[in-house]
Amino acid sequence: MALYMPLFKACTTLRSLTQLHAHLIVGGLQKDTLPTTKLIESYSQMGSVQSSRLIFDTFRNPDSFMWGVLIKCHVWNGLFREAIVVYQDMLERATELSEFIFPSVLRACSAVNDLVMGEKVHARILKSGFESDPIVETSLLSLYGETGCLYNARKMFDAMSKRDVVSWSSILSTHIHNGQANDGLGIFGKMVREGVEVDSVTILSVAEACGELRFYRAGKSCHGYVLRRNIGFNHESLQSSLIAMYGKFGDLCSAEKLFRNGGVYQSVSSWTALISCYNQNGYYSEALGTFIEMLACKVESNSVTLMNVVCSCARLGLLIEGKSVHGYVIRNNFDLDKDFLRSSLIDLYANCGRLIYSHRIFDTTQDKHIVSWNILISGYVRENMPEEAISLFLEMLINGIFPDSFALASALSACGIIGHSELGCQIHGRIIKTLLPNEFVENALIDMYSKCGYINSAIGIFQDARQKSVVTWNSMMCGFSQNGHSKEALSLFDEMYAKNLEMDEVTFLSAIQACSNLGFIEKGKWIHHKAITFGVRRDMYIDTALTNMYARCGDLRTARKVFDNMLERSIVTWSSMIGGYAIHGYIDESISLFDRMVESRIEPNDVTFMNILSACSHAGYVEKGKFYFNSMIRDFGIIPNYEHYSCLVDLLSRAGDLNGAYEVVNSMPFGADASIWGALVNGCRIHQRMDFLDSIKKDILNMDSDDSGYYALLSNVYAEGGKWNESKMVKSKMRSLAVKKVHGYSMIEVESVS
Repeated sequence: MALYMPLFKACTTLRSLTQLHAHLIVGGLQKDTLPTTKLIESYSQMGSVQSSRLIFDTFRNPDSFMWGVLIKCHVWNGLFREAIVVYQDMLERATELSEFIFPSVLRACSAVNDLVMGEKVHARILKSGFESDPIVETSLLSLYGETGCLYNARKMFDAMSKRDVVSWSSILSTHIHNGQANDGLGIFGKMVREGVEVDSVTILSVAEACGELRFYRAGKSCHGYVLRRNIGFNHESLQSSLIAMYGKFGDLCSAEKLFRNGGVYQSVSSWTALISCYNQNGYYSEALGTFIEMLACKVESNSVTLMNVVCSCARLGLLIEGKSVHGYVIRNNFDLDKDFLRSSLIDLYANCGRLIYSHRIFDTTQDKHIVSWNILISGYVRENMPEEAISLFLEMLINGIFPDSFALASALSACGIIGHSELGCQIHGRIIKTLLPNEFVENALIDMYSKCGYINSAIGIFQDARQKSVVTWNSMMCGFSQNGHSKEALSLFDEMYAKNLEMDEVTFLSAIQACSNLGFIEKGKWIHHKAITFGVRRDMYIDTALTNMYARCGDLRTARKVFDNMLERSIVTWSSMIGGYAIHGYIDESISLFDRMVESRIEPNDVTFMNILSACSHAGYVEKGKFYFNSMIRDFGIIPNYEHYSCLVDLLSRAGDLNGAYEVVNSMPFGADASIWGALVNGCRIHQRMDFLDSIKKDILNMDSDDSGYYALLSNVYAEGGKWNESKMVKSKMRSLAVKKVHGYSMIEVESVS
């Protein structure tokens, strides 16, 4: 057999190995244990595990070593479940066990996260008396670490008679990968103090821990330790890990310097680490530039590289470039199910608004990962397609996929958008039964209940939340504002300020909107001042809210100052300023600003036209009002709604053109509501046209509404015209419909209290 061993090493192809196999059969060596075991191993190394199994099955009495080699062969080829089955077959045949078998079996259990089977193997090890073998001990340590049993892993480590660098590195990485990075660094310190020789694998875990904890000084010390001790710095994984560490610190200069000066400059893992650093810090264009440079250097990409590049395209909304990368993936036969490449492509198309493409990629695999489900569900929510999001969430449950906090939050957001409180409550019940309190989900629940009008349920979740981040406070403030409780929203803001809690742009935005709703200009000015002193970054949304607040509260000079100083204005900004001028009687300024907006090629929306029509109505600009109404339909393709028709009817009625107003009412594609009939009735009152009111008596009296203002106006008009029977008839109808008159009121602000 010794003569054949060099021949085994010389076999580099499956054909040459088959020829050697034939020689062994001719030589009668196929019945010997050693050559048969070597054949099993060699076929497996060539990727032909089936041949290995066939040889094994034809051997009459395989010994423990041969069983161990077969198990190891399956593990080498990623056939972990099959490796466990082979181990179970071996136990059924009552084969004498050796310590050589267990490391491979334990590795298979770790790979499939089968802790129960791993514990059974551990029990077999104890029964067989191999618990003191160093390799078996390290394998058990890895098993418990990789399956998340930190307590058992630490117990194994503490009981080890001899700890080498492998066992130290294993317990160190176990702590880090189970969210105990701080304890992991403590173990590293103890390892150094005990004089254990540190290797590159250990430093990999230490660099990862420093990055996760954002321990910049400790990370720099780790890098210095590598340089002083010359610990495998040319090892590409170590260099990549250090680059990734600096990326998590946000120190891109050090990451780039390390990359450019590294000894493995052409390593794909180093390129990938740098691209990932740029992505983590929001430099997506630089990430794409690095990828292009990488291709120019003729460095082959791997699936992790492409996943990062697709992510860059998604964040920048580069659909064409993203499609090019997708084509590169297909042409080079990359496995979409490796390293979340499929999920990143789904995210790309979802971010670019091409959800139909996202769904096609999603549907091309049977084994759908939870990340893919989450991305697609959130994509539908982001594109304002809540029904599709809910449908996909329910499909996920039907397929037996257990939703994580991200999926639950997305589903709750979808329920909030369409007011589906029943399903939202069911999801809440599932959360209570299956999940520990989770801030991300709690915020989604507050948002969902607020949008569905169940503000008390939202308050209950807010009050019961163990940890309240700035997002939690913001969610509750927005919930109050959405449900007409602007005072409570401001009280929440004052509480945050008094407790010196973190505040962000959304906090101030919500508070400014609450002041706008209440007409609290002094409070609004104070919040504006605090936003400046807190160093809140100015953006279009806050400036728009400030413009709206000052305009609604009558401080048009300050509103215009904020408006003019804005670098970027949305249609909402323009509408707020135009509407502010209109409601305070500055009609010409309102119309002038509207014309300037159109000249700036900002396309008005339905709210903008409602504001400008209202301005024309109050100023009596009949021809201009008609022009803008027709322009809205003709030039901008906006279909008029109730508010637009109400403004036009009001404009014509105030001007005395009651016949024209009535023609507009009859030409509407839908039935007139109380606001439209009320505008026409008010025109009759202004011009004392009781005759016209009598001609439309049937229309105005047959309409049912819960608008008390409409009935009060109609009753008063009849009374003023001496038609007391009709006035009584209107009041009687109010009583029959249980409509109560809402008393008018005025509100003033005294020290921010109304």
